[in-house]
Amino acid sequence: MKVDVREIEHRAADADLIAYGVYAEEPVPAEVAAASGAAAAAGTYKRLSPAFDGERQLVLVGLGEREQLDPERLRVLAALVAKEAGRIEAGSLAWRLPESGDDGAAAEAIVAGTILGSHRYDRFKREPEEPPARLESVTLLAPESVAGAAETARVYAEAQNRARDLQSTPANFARPEDLAARAEEIAAGSAALSATVLGRAELEEKGMGGLLAVSQGGPVEPRLIVLRYAGGGSGPTLGLVGKGVTFDTGGISLKPGAGMEEMKMDMSGAAAVLEAVAAIAELGLEIDLLAVIPSTENMPSGTAIKPGDVITQYDGTTVEVNNTDAEGRLILADALAYAVELGAERIVDLATLTGAVTFALGSTYAALIANDDELAAAVGAAGERSGELTWRLPLHPEFKALMKGKVADLSNLSSQRRKAGTITAASFLEEFVGETPWAHVDIAGTASDVGREYTGKDASGFGVRLLVELARELSGSAAAR
Repeated sequence: MKVDVREIEHRAADADLIAYGVYAEEPVPAEVAAASGAAAAAGTYKRLSPAFDGERQLVLVGLGEREQLDPERLRVLAALVAKEAGRIEAGSLAWRLPESGDDGAAAEAIVAGTILGSHRYDRFKREPEEPPARLESVTLLAPESVAGAAETARVYAEAQNRARDLQSTPANFARPEDLAARAEEIAAGSAALSATVLGRAELEEKGMGGLLAVSQGGPVEPRLIVLRYAGGGSGPTLGLVGKGVTFDTGGISLKPGAGMEEMKMDMSGAAAVLEAVAAIAELGLEIDLLAVIPSTENMPSGTAIKPGDVITQYDGTTVEVNNTDAEGRLILADALAYAVELGAERIVDLATLTGAVTFALGSTYAALIANDDELAAAVGAAGERSGELTWRLPLHPEFKALMKGKVADLSNLSSQRRKAGTITAASFLEEFVGETPWAHVDIAGTASDVGREYTGKDASGFGVRLLVELARELSGSAAAR
């Protein structure tokens, strides 16, 4: 989407629809007060009131109480306006930047909410003879000083929409090899990026026992994808790891059939990591970054791994596979150990790892579990700023004890299955990072069906804004906002 910033009156804006914010208990902005319909406008949060200034179509947007307006509310309101633009088939939109005390944050929120709220996934739908107009541009009627913030929002919001597209793509079109191809495409777009992809032969040579075990039940070949971004940062190298199970049947421990089509989204962590790296490179953030994405399907067959089998992970740890539907932690274990070996000095992993997290936190928060307070605080703060919220859960030696194996070093499922499922899964992962600062973000509840106006009930792309904001903070770019 084209994004522009112009310090002009709305009558000079070349836009099909113009949005003005109205605070509760405050008058309509003077420059539109005389517009037809403006007298009936109210500042009630989320209320949209149509108005006309001559032939120019306006929408007056209820901002709610002035002291309650924040970037999250603006993202929501911008998405509502974008949907209204879609309803009237407006191709262009202009927003008068509301007075908020932080023009940069407001500009980011409006641009992000507009782009996210305009998203459609229609790759496999037959295009009608006369397709409806799409919103193609948004202009902020605001000082030029917010142009950088607006451009930053454009970059990460479009990256999040690309992650949503990856999530929504059927598994027969989004195989491990397709994720690898996307990584190579991302790398080709920046001289600071490079990509390496390992196939089955290389995985066997390296002894990636978790990824190989999960992949052995089906014909689709696994991939281990590595992206490096040399941003010239002076701080520790940030490692990002994303779970890339492109379809998860549960394997021999078969999932129920109802809703299994949603298991194409078990690669949501991988999608978020891929597109976050693309956005970080496009923004030119001064940080050194390493992304590792293990990708496979998890299928049942005569060659599939069986409950009770023992495998050896990349770092030599042996694991009893007591439930083949707890496969994500097996492939992540290899990837985490490999990321440490490749030089990651702090690691954040994203994964749709446990159903238990949805019972604990719903779709409002992703679970955050970490072995390092400083990194956990940085991830949590990035979540607050980006609107992709996390809630920290504890680690404790007693949780780790539940993951000890009977005939191997570890089990991939707790001996007491109903206890602290999200935390015990993270405790398993912690075994593979050594002393490296590490944070695990379980996005099983937030990857889809979040229900916010700018992501709806389908694929959310959760994690892209979180990771970009974290990289901005770690690189020092956030201080320039």
